[in-house]
Amino acid sequence: MIKGLIAPICAAAVLGAAALTPSLATPTHAATALQGAGSSFDFPFFDSAFKAYAKSHDVTVNYQPVGSGAGIQNFTQKLVDFGATDVPLNPVKEEPAAVKAGGPVQQIPVALGGVSIAINVPGIKSGALNLDGLTLAKIYLGTITKWNDPAIKRLNKKLKLPDLTITVVHRADSSGTSYAFTDYLGKVSDQWRGLVGTSKSPSWPTGVGGQANLGVAQLVQQTSGAIGYVELAYVLQNHMKEAAIKNASGVYQVPTPKTVAADAAAFPKVSATKFSIANGKGKNAYPICTYSWALVFRNQPDATKGKALVALMNWVVTTAQTKYAKPLDYVPLPSSIQKLGLGLLKQVK
Repeated sequence: MIKGLIAPICAAAVLGAAALTPSLATPTHAATALQGAGSSFDFPFFDSAFKAYAKSHDVTVNYQPVGSGAGIQNFTQKLVDFGATDVPLNPVKEEPAAVKAGGPVQQIPVALGGVSIAINVPGIKSGALNLDGLTLAKIYLGTITKWNDPAIKRLNKKLKLPDLTITVVHRADSSGTSYAFTDYLGKVSDQWRGLVGTSKSPSWPTGVGGQANLGVAQLVQQTSGAIGYVELAYVLQNHMKEAAIKNASGVYQVPTPKTVAADAAAFPKVSATKFSIANGKGKNAYPICTYSWALVFRNQPDATKGKALVALMNWVVTTAQTKYAKPLDYVPLPSSIQKLGLGLLKQVK
């Protein structure tokens, strides 16, 4: 585990603008420097993996966890060599813009993880609080505002819930984690689907915003009564409390490598056009999960960088899954998804 991933609370975090620390790994004789930007969901994995890779390869990898939306923009503007996003390019606007800028784009699956519902409720242990999708949607719609609301009490008859105002925390930036979260809410709540919908940048009806997964996690940590959605690694590595979420089979589950893998198993075939894995069937499945994707131009303008980038991504999709993703509580990519990624990388020239 990487300790200290979430820094002490600071004034910037209070405003939802947490400082971003780049992943910069520099070997003694670096021949090639690669730049990447995007998903903060991927950052714990990428930070560990890229540093390890640089130690045995003449490559530096500088990755900025600016969020999926900003990562897509940086990639489309050709400011970076690769982007990363928890939701593939929108085929109507984002993909045509990227193709216009640099030609066809290969979208490579690189990570699989769960989105935890982090809570800060005094007297409630991690995993003890049950929430279903309808109740979670109403909290984020602002129609449930107290932790002792009758709807929450009905799901938690054995808990003593405080008369405490709920502080809703969401992402302030364009985020693939937000997409995964709202994708789940849209599948379980007609009201959410009709009023807000699924988006990287939804119009939040209530709450305060934090920058990237780190910013949301910090705001939840510092605010009594807070609830927020963050990538699982941020919760586990910093001993945050989380809620158990009712899955499609009616069983309450917290995100773990096993419950995330069970959800992904319900969706054996995914692609950049069929990527949602929210609310999978199965009693062991945790319902808020997502793959994350690296964005790479098929036709590389720099042959040396292109060769180094393909080698890096081949390693990320395969070897790094067990050695670096798994210890950080991501789920290693299923073999079929690894084959998909390797096949896409073979087309990069």
